[in-house]
Amino acid sequence: MTTDTQTRRAAVIGLGSMGSGMAGSLLRAGFSVAACDVNPEAVARFRDAGGIAAANPAEAAQGADVVVSVVVNAAQTEAVLFGEHGAAAAMPEGAVFVSSATMDPAVARALAARLEATSRLYLDAPMSGGAARAADGGLTFLASGSPAAFAKARPALDAMAGTLYELGDAAGQGAAFKMINQLLAGVHIAAACEAMSFAAKQGLDLARVYEVITKSAGNSWMFENRVPHILEADYAPKSAVDIFVKDLGIVQDMARAEKYPVPVAAAALQMFLMASGAGMGRDDDASVARLYAQVSGAKLPGRK
Repeated sequence: MTTDTQTRRAAVIGLGSMGSGMAGSLLRAGFSVAACDVNPEAVARFRDAGGIAAANPAEAAQGADVVVSVVVNAAQTEAVLFGEHGAAAAMPEGAVFVSSATMDPAVARALAARLEATSRLYLDAPMSGGAARAADGGLTFLASGSPAAFAKARPALDAMAGTLYELGDAAGQGAAFKMINQLLAGVHIAAACEAMSFAAKQGLDLARVYEVITKSAGNSWMFENRVPHILEADYAPKSAVDIFVKDLGIVQDMARAEKYPVPVAAAALQMFLMASGAGMGRDDDASVARLYAQVSGAKLPGRK
């Protein structure tokens, strides 16, 4: 750890399951970290862990070399930057804004252009890996931006990332890579839920199904990660249904603009939409299995 890293200041906007882990990783790396969130309890926990509590993005961003935005979507990212008490005007010139929200690449490019016109830097850096990897500094970042943006953000990225992909010298490339990932992730979750509910309808031992499939060609990372939620009947949100309503919706918008067919992703989106419409939008995305069970009469495990 260098003295330079020890004295650098970072800001984190958003202290949800991902943002709180990322802020903790920055603290462990020696950064002085100011953070804000709409949930005062999250801010209090961060302050108790040694961070600096801020009332809003502007206050958090004052004096920060790097501002890491860990919000849900493009609209929230725009508000963090340019809304009332936005970070953009408070950031020092030459500081870098690291945008980790999943969004349409065209929107990422527009936000970058708007911020860079003020002599601040923008790094398009959506991430993957989940809350556990966020907490231990092991996230994967799919990043694109100018060499100057990478250079300014690198000490913070080193603290938060297990793997950093540098995917281009302009915003939008990182977002496009993330949308390919989200297409696959959403399809894999929907397929895993369909398969497990179908197995339940066949009267199979679901724990045994999980054991067999995770050692067979039908396995996927999402099957291996999400099916335990079904087996344990634990639908507390690690990643919510509505996240994939949003992300697969973005895939649909991108594909429609290019006149490109994405029928498998479209079918998966319908399952997430139905689960959300059935009142499960804020539940874990493995709740798609519950929707299949409801419409088919399959019996899934109940809460122990």
